[in-house]
Amino acid sequence: MTVGHVLVGSGPVRVIALHGWFGSAEGWGDLPQHLDRERYTVAFLDYRGYGSRKDETGDYTLAEISADARALADELGWERYALIGHSMGGTAMMRTFADAPERVTALVGVSPVPPTGLPFDDESWALFDGAADKDENRATIIGITTGDVHPQEWVQQMVRFSVANSRRDAFGAYLPSWGKTDFSAEVPAVGVPLRVIAGARDAALGPQTCEATWLQLFPGAELNVIDDAGHYPMYESPVDFMSHLNRTLDALV
Repeated sequence: MTVGHVLVGSGPVRVIALHGWFGSAEGWGDLPQHLDRERYTVAFLDYRGYGSRKDETGDYTLAEISADARALADELGWERYALIGHSMGGTAMMRTFADAPERVTALVGVSPVPPTGLPFDDESWALFDGAADKDENRATIIGITTGDVHPQEWVQQMVRFSVANSRRDAFGAYLPSWGKTDFSAEVPAVGVPLRVIAGARDAALGPQTCEATWLQLFPGAELNVIDDAGHYPMYESPVDFMSHLNRTLDALV
């Protein structure tokens, strides 16, 4: 069975990109347009229940994403690869690394959920848990995590993309896996470059959260903050975002 993905580029640096809860293989903003396709080959994975795999059923867990990412690498003939993970994809990235650290050449988390999960209070959990069925919850989450600075049409476009590119039951089923699962003790020492990119306006996974989680768990990690962005820097500030991403990937050439 072919693992659904979008492949961009033909360069020697091989990368698997793991999308966020509201994303898909095609939900990476301007990133594909800004890639140096002669230097990089990036496989943008779709999770089960998302994008090209919207009708595919599964367990909807981080372990399943990890297995699918490694299966995709095998299909592509990639023994080693870098990993990029956005939001929910950040913790999926570390699950993939924990399951096969010898295959990973670098790690880049973008507004990434840490492998500890997140400390939801009851109100926040209700907001996120209701987002599977309530589009207004998705809009509220996007607004909060981008500093409520974008026009409502921008927010609604993000909501419509999310609804069109994920199945509601699968979307909801992933939440406990990334939101309330702590597997940090299973992550081995990170001996490859680890970069964390955070938007200053992100109220959920901004610089303070990343400093308190990622930098404490992984002392060798480098944190880059983009002032003019929230949770979606590849949409909100693509040039700054690519400059940080390229610093990690260029070192692999």
